[in-house]
Amino acid sequence: MPQAILITAYKNYHHLGEIIKFFDDDFEVYIHIDKKSIITKEELNKLKNYSQVKLVTQKYKVNWGGFNHLKSILYLTEKALKNPQNYYFHLISGHDFPIKKLSEFKIYFVENRTSEFISNFEIPRLGGADNGGLDRIEYYNLYNVFDAKVPIQNGFIRRFIALQKKIKFNRPISSKMPKLYSGSTWWSLSRPCVEYVINYSNKNKFVLNRFKHTLCSEEFYFQTVIMNSSFADYVKNNSLRYIDWIARNGNNPAILDETDLEKIIKSDAFFARKFEYPLSINILNKIKAMIKE
Repeated sequence: MPQAILITAYKNYHHLGEIIKFFDDDFEVYIHIDKKSIITKEELNKLKNYSQVKLVTQKYKVNWGGFNHLKSILYLTEKALKNPQNYYFHLISGHDFPIKKLSEFKIYFVENRTSEFISNFEIPRLGGADNGGLDRIEYYNLYNVFDAKVPIQNGFIRRFIALQKKIKFNRPISSKMPKLYSGSTWWSLSRPCVEYVINYSNKNKFVLNRFKHTLCSEEFYFQTVIMNSSFADYVKNNSLRYIDWIARNGNNPAILDETDLEKIIKSDAFFARKFEYPLSINILNKIKAMIKE
């Protein structure tokens, strides 16, 4: 029973190869690489030549926080659904790595094939930042238009939000919109669940389009659609990802290093993130040795 690995990436193509090589032919791998990323023809061909890889695409230009990240995820999901045998779907980034043995993947997701692993909480979130998350939806967040990693463009994004607050402008949320939920981008979901999300998206384009200019819409959309459906009864509020949300090694979430190994071993997660070179080389080597069959 094949499972699908959906990956959004923008660099570290050697690491992408390491992720792919972990999985055997019981898995299919679908990759979206940021259109503005620099990747050589040789690197692209190397990724495509792995037998597990069914798609490598650069369909969208993906800015951090922008709507195109969600669109790339939906695109990969639709492509993976074309194989009717894919029964479980895992969304990860190019900074992730598996932390359980392959045999455990196969057993666990057969035994839990009716469970949906996606973290979630209601919006507005009591005591949460940015007005409980509403600021990310009620103001125009132009991350899809401007690149927040370019200081000048990031400054414009922030000043435009500040201006909207100053003049007390906000974007209304229609009463036709479902109850809003948010959570981590990354998930592991059953085939019926992802089929429902794609069908819902095609039939309710106004809901999808309302998430344009939302900061990190991919942290809202799947949660909102799923938690307002019958699949909510099967959701485990757990993404099965090990992530340290305390800023460390110059990043938030933290770039993982050897100090994380014991916590990773004790976790129930199947993937960990965020790994970056060269800081994460030693821990990655230890994880690879740990999960080797």
